[in-house]
Amino acid sequence: MALSPFIFGCEGPFLSPQERHFFSKIQPFGFILFSRNLETPAQIRQLCAELRSALGWQAPIMIDQEGGRVSRLGAPHWFEFPPALDQAAAPQSERLFWLRGRLIAENLRSCGIDSNCAPLGDIAQPDTHAVLKNRCYGSAVSTVVSHARALHQGLRHGGVSGVLKHIPGHGRATLDSHLDLPRVIAKRGSLERHDFEAFRQLNTIEMGMTAHLVFEDIDPNHPATHSVEMIEIIRNHIEFDGLLMTDDISMEALSGPLDLRAQRALSAGCDIILHCNGQMDQMQHLADHADGLSEASQLRVAQVLAQRPDVQPVDIQQLKAEFDTVLSEFR
Repeated sequence: MALSPFIFGCEGPFLSPQERHFFSKIQPFGFILFSRNLETPAQIRQLCAELRSALGWQAPIMIDQEGGRVSRLGAPHWFEFPPALDQAAAPQSERLFWLRGRLIAENLRSCGIDSNCAPLGDIAQPDTHAVLKNRCYGSAVSTVVSHARALHQGLRHGGVSGVLKHIPGHGRATLDSHLDLPRVIAKRGSLERHDFEAFRQLNTIEMGMTAHLVFEDIDPNHPATHSVEMIEIIRNHIEFDGLLMTDDISMEALSGPLDLRAQRALSAGCDIILHCNGQMDQMQHLADHADGLSEASQLRVAQVLAQRPDVQPVDIQQLKAEFDTVLSEFR
């Protein structure tokens, strides 16, 4: 099975013949779904089946379902959650994050989705940009680590793989990387003791997503996604050896043509390019200018696929009732 180093989106709630042909030919590692693709549980199950049928195997299908503001699935079909930073202050917060992960996993697996772009290892700072701040799991290393571990364990208990983001830490960003390139001026020593340390303690999570921001004391010329020095820190200091994907390659924090953005990321040491908008001309352009997976990336892909979790049966309504009760007592 020769895979290409991409996770792609698709245009709408159903797969077009053109998309089916393209995906069948290109064989991306997996897919990611957004609100434009999501209508009902039955429709999503059908879309997931169509995507996997196009490839001829059970490819990973991902989503950003953090709970709170970043939720692609919501009422009336799916559970909803408060902002993670609010939940982090509650008593029994570690249990609440496990429940959050397990409940999210139940919603995802019931629709055919088997991977989630969570947990977050980013640490909230007083000046963290609003696009991220209330999505964080706390403002201290120990708190973020315990909550991220708990949510990841809850996801895997429900049969869903996790993606740790945003490596090596996005909490100091004061700009929105969807629109601008954040620059972090903190010294390396401080970053290693704080931001990077949270990710070092979470380095066994199976997949990770890079951060599109510049760490000026380490590599002032390239965002982490494009930086050989930053990827070496991720691999050697943080000791993350899981499958490393970029954040969305279309985000405005990156510059240059899409194919050059992808080539820079792969050359720096990323395994997989994430491209989210589902625009066929862009996907075709990326595919036309990319080689296959590197040998190291093939091994990491194989490891992720071999470690896919099975669903552990639970009384999901009982867990939801527990979550609501604990949270209501805090509020």
